[in-house]
Amino acid sequence: MEGYISDSLYVNNRKRNSLINRRIILRVLGVLLLVEVCMLLACVGVAWGYGESDGWAFLLSAGITALAATLLILAGRGAERRMSKRDGYCVAALTWVLFSLFGMLPFILSQSVPTVGAAFFETMSGFTTTGATIMDDIDTQSHAILFWRSLTHWIGGLGIVFFAIAILPAFSDGSNLQLFSAEAVGVTHDKIHPKVSTMARWLWTIYLILTVSETILLRLGGMGWFDSVCHTFATVATGGFSTKQASVAYWNSPYIEYVIAIFMVLSGVNFSLYFSCLKGRFGKIWRDEETRWFLASILVLTLGCAIPLVLSNGYGVEEAFRKAFFQVVTLHTSTGFGTDDYMLWPSFTWMLLTFAMLAGGCTGSTSGGIKNLRLLIMSRGIRNHFRKLLHPNAVMQIRVNRQAVPGNVVLTVAIFICLYLACILVGWTLFLLMGEGFLESFSLTVSCMGNAGLAMGDYGPAYSWSALPEAGKWLCSFLMLLGRLEMFAVMLMFYSAFWKSR
Repeated sequence: MEGYISDSLYVNNRKRNSLINRRIILRVLGVLLLVEVCMLLACVGVAWGYGESDGWAFLLSAGITALAATLLILAGRGAERRMSKRDGYCVAALTWVLFSLFGMLPFILSQSVPTVGAAFFETMSGFTTTGATIMDDIDTQSHAILFWRSLTHWIGGLGIVFFAIAILPAFSDGSNLQLFSAEAVGVTHDKIHPKVSTMARWLWTIYLILTVSETILLRLGGMGWFDSVCHTFATVATGGFSTKQASVAYWNSPYIEYVIAIFMVLSGVNFSLYFSCLKGRFGKIWRDEETRWFLASILVLTLGCAIPLVLSNGYGVEEAFRKAFFQVVTLHTSTGFGTDDYMLWPSFTWMLLTFAMLAGGCTGSTSGGIKNLRLLIMSRGIRNHFRKLLHPNAVMQIRVNRQAVPGNVVLTVAIFICLYLACILVGWTLFLLMGEGFLESFSLTVSCMGNAGLAMGDYGPAYSWSALPEAGKWLCSFLMLLGRLEMFAVMLMFYSAFWKSR
């Protein structure tokens, strides 16, 4: 991404040695919190519309959040309008933490969730579109609480900051660029328009089209309007929160399962490709090699799971395909809905589902995981390495979509995958130290890092994550944030040189 303001110019403009502009960070965080205030007030309307008594919890939460937003904006008065890369990383990381801290207030005030750690976990799971829940009584929750859970998914899907860029004129174009670059995840940032704010509006328009389309289709399938909206919010954001404890399996409807599965696939594709479709370039989606890799992976994994279900578990062919397709897609796109307990499937399928969790969706989608473009680049890098062993003098480049991938991008991809796996190893070890089982510890870490929302063993699709110890809930929350911002924006906060002067 071009257009960053150099650090030296930034320092000269501010006439100080520090590289962190605290005033602009506080002001931007305050403005962003006003978005959460509006979200909370929307839930007040839902509570009043259904005649429920917990509207006061959302109203009080909105008041507390509005007060905090005002104080932050006042503390940031006189801030420059330009923002450095470091400021952008600070805002990106702190926004998700602040939104989760204030977003957990309705859970605590309404006593829907028993502890602070559990409430923070539930909220972070919502905003990061992980979809893991500690609730064992979802069916008894109020409409306002259920809507809040789904709304956190929907706003967090394309990104909290990205949503604000699309609707608020409070940031200059320079600030927009820094914020977009800090929060955007993936190998590359597809800039479909010179102005970041215009690009954000286009992508959110596509997001809205998917949202409205799925809501209507689910309603036609027998879901009520409320359930349709909530499940659509969770689907297009690849989140996974449901309004029922049994998740999508509650409806026992092949039609609903296929609709949600198809929209999970659509939400796992790079959204910039849909922009090309709006411009009439429909063939670009199929010509995109990452998309073809993603769809091929879904097909292979689905067949790999469906065949054992027919041969070993006695499923019918259509049922086996549907159950396998849904569970592969929900994990491959890091959504987290459930229609079947895959812990009852042959253990061979668990490995395939684990790969789906690790791989995730496509760059530029709402999915989590490593991302298929990184896997594609690495696979071609490995292929070229073997060819190089046979032909030492050959000049070989890694190409994706007929374009050479720069060496620095290949290096960054390799570093990302190594760091991603290292984080899984550390998280896995910490869960083992907390007394969790071997399979549970591994799958919890992979699920949180990939924002998948489903794990294995005692945290499989048939169970909530309420059995986690309090420390485990906080660790999961950190891993969710780490995975959602793809590690670097969060880890920079712990890098001492990040805070030092030039």
